[in-house]
Amino acid sequence: MKKLKLYSLALLVLAGLFSCEKDSDALTGGAETGGLITVNSGLVGYVVGNGNDFKYPVKVTVFQGEVGTSKIEVYKSFTSVAGVKSQEVLFKTIDIAAAPQNQTINLTVTYNELKAGLTVGGQPLPTDDSLLKIGDAWTLRYVTTTTEGTVHSNSKTTKVAVGTRFAGTYRVIDSNYWRIGVSNGGWNGDIRVVESVDATTYRFVDYAGPFQAATNTHYFTISPAGVVHTPGTYKGAVQLLNGWPLINCVENLSLMTKACGYAGPQNTVTKDDVTNKDRIYRSYGYNTGSGAVGPREFYEALERIVE
Repeated sequence: MKKLKLYSLALLVLAGLFSCEKDSDALTGGAETGGLITVNSGLVGYVVGNGNDFKYPVKVTVFQGEVGTSKIEVYKSFTSVAGVKSQEVLFKTIDIAAAPQNQTINLTVTYNELKAGLTVGGQPLPTDDSLLKIGDAWTLRYVTTTTEGTVHSNSKTTKVAVGTRFAGTYRVIDSNYWRIGVSNGGWNGDIRVVESVDATTYRFVDYAGPFQAATNTHYFTISPAGVVHTPGTYKGAVQLLNGWPLINCVENLSLMTKACGYAGPQNTVTKDDVTNKDRIYRSYGYNTGSGAVGPREFYEALERIVE
């Protein structure tokens, strides 16, 4: 009886060993191997206004082993901020060399490439990227083919999300304030915050020239051509600065002779693709209706703070 028990125990141990050996065979034998990539660029910021041919970098790393990756197919799709999706189409096919073991693949994408062949609600994407909305996005999905012919869809994707270039924190580098035509100096070195509203509209937070108040928050636009405009009305409402109607160089030039005639760049932007220290130049003000009646004019040059 004792021998029978020992024999039965031995059989159970052997069965356990065979079972463990089978369970641990995750990367050999019949298991699928190869096709391993890491998506280094999980999120790419698409900046409206950079132009249809501006190149955005996307990077993936390929790991080559006994079973390698021979090809990566990149598929693209688009989802609007409202949640409406396009179809998915093949975007790029990349052939991969057998060596070295780890390879970094550097891709670039442009708006012209991203929009090609996609439709949303039966309509193509706009020819001008200024019509995109904040929150619109493309998804890039990666499908690999191994040297053994096995196809894998990678679980990690790249999201190319639409934002705006000129949103950020800025430092005032040139400024002046005229009260009824008389200069009262500037506020160089002050910090200002510019927020995105949509593809071309920005919110200037808490300030009108040197005057701080929550009610001085106002809106301005930057066109695809880089023209800055601070409108007298926004969404049908008059913009008020220090409680008075906003004035600008387009609608109220006769009241803005000092700021609009200032020697610096006028109502425009400059892009710095090397250091990212973009600049925004604005001339705007407000006109009082009682007391010391007359215009208050501001000239302001802002430079992005790059951390």
